[in-house]
Amino acid sequence: MTQSTRVTFYHSPHSRSAGTRALLEELGADYELHALNLRAGEQRQPAYLAVNPMGKVPAIRHGEALITEQPAVFIYLADLYAEAKLAPPIGDPLRGPYLRWLVFYGSCFEPAILDRSLKREAAPPMTAGYGDYDTVLKTLTDQLERGPYLLGDRFSAADVLWGTALNWTTQFKLVPELPVIRAYVDRVISRPAMQRAAARDAELAAAQAALPTA
Repeated sequence: MTQSTRVTFYHSPHSRSAGTRALLEELGADYELHALNLRAGEQRQPAYLAVNPMGKVPAIRHGEALITEQPAVFIYLADLYAEAKLAPPIGDPLRGPYLRWLVFYGSCFEPAILDRSLKREAAPPMTAGYGDYDTVLKTLTDQLERGPYLLGDRFSAADVLWGTALNWTTQFKLVPELPVIRAYVDRVISRPAMQRAAARDAELAAAQAALPTA
């Protein structure tokens, strides 16, 4: 019997999991939304800590499988909905670069952005596995210059992740709004599925903001 592709998606607007919502829309996925109100601290309640002890979103549940950490969520979902062709399959020469850029986001970009946000110096190269902010940014922009997407002409789930990440990091001035970055972000977020996800998140955020706080 073919396993259902329906997933439960644990999400909150105005968080990193907005990228996962955009991916679900791009994939045309069948999902049940489990919204968390971060303002009310629902991510720290026992019910959600049983899903992700880190108290973070996104998380997804597919049957008995529970997946946390955004790059892992992206890899899982894009493979689950392979017919959407947002993930090069094993054997495709682009599979390696695709995985590289998904993992690079969590292993290098996020730590470098944290350094920049906290205005702290990077750790010495021998102890900082992610390198440093300037090297991370140059590595990324060098790839974007080859464009139009991270895999050249092929749009993938990696672009959903990076397009949403660069959109919010440029808004918060954590990444400079270089022409190559601005053009890439605009290219990604203008897609109909991305616009649809953003509109639905805006509605959810407004509904949560209208709720009384404890």
